[in-house]
Amino acid sequence: MTDPVMPSAGETAPDFTLPRDDGDPITLSALRGAPVVLFFYPRDDTPGCTTENRDFTELSDDFTAAGARILGVSKDSLAKHGKFRDKHGLRTILLSDADSDVCERYGVWREKKMYGKTFMGITRATFLIAADGTVARSWDKVKVAGHAAEVLEALRAL
Repeated sequence: MTDPVMPSAGETAPDFTLPRDDGDPITLSALRGAPVVLFFYPRDDTPGCTTENRDFTELSDDFTAAGARILGVSKDSLAKHGKFRDKHGLRTILLSDADSDVCERYGVWREKKMYGKTFMGITRATFLIAADGTVARSWDKVKVAGHAAEVLEALRAL
């Protein structure tokens, strides 16, 4: 099976409306005029996903100073997002893509293998979306260590 196609630099980022951890909907196109960091992660409260969210949270003041919003997306429920946010003091906005529609449109809903089993899941990926709504840069199969800082540097270079 070939990997789905992710939006490329210069393409308009696929629009969506998803509920956030406090229950309010967020529509990507409504955020135009400012850059957006959109990161997809497999599951709340797992080691890598917790580290990634905490790293973005630790740098959130720097992202805000650069004018960007940070949105994290997984299939977890709003209740689980709320518990995850509160437990770890996260300041990232967590969006619930329960039916994986947005994950599919961004090419991150893929076949994965673990312990000899094959299943569908979210591949860790990040998209830096410019103020005009186009993808400025993307990272696929993200390694968590140092990633948030790398995204911040790319944001500052816009």
